[in-house]
Amino acid sequence: MSRSSFKRSESSGWHDRLRQESCKLTGPRRAVLQVLGEQARPLTSREIFRQLPPGAGDLATVYRSLGLLERLGMVKRFHFGDGVARFALLEERHHGHQHHLVCTRCSNMVEIGDCIVRELEERIAARSKFKAVTHRLEFFGVCPACQ
Repeated sequence: MSRSSFKRSESSGWHDRLRQESCKLTGPRRAVLQVLGEQARPLTSREIFRQLPPGAGDLATVYRSLGLLERLGMVKRFHFGDGVARFALLEERHHGHQHHLVCTRCSNMVEIGDCIVRELEERIAARSKFKAVTHRLEFFGVCPACQ
């Protein structure tokens, strides 16, 4: 299952987001975003590199691009417990806050629409007197196709 093609409007949105952070949408960054934008599952850096067009950059460039895009909240890193980081493109509307159900066999990912722990987060913040309390939450299982 692949996402819809990486559209010019998405490219423009990411260009604007990078510009706000005083960064450029370089050819390699655009290529990484395009690869991630066409996938329904998180990819490893090597998988991303293998899908880049010829001449779009080397593996070190992919690592640097992913690091920057992750820091800017445009890409999310996933750890499935196998020692290999995987990356997925975050839609602009999420600003880094999403919950997912991830297949442990094929890495297919389904977005969970609701934030089911927001009330718990607020109680924890009130009780602990912490400010800006946030969370990360992923669910893991085996998808119907892999069962």
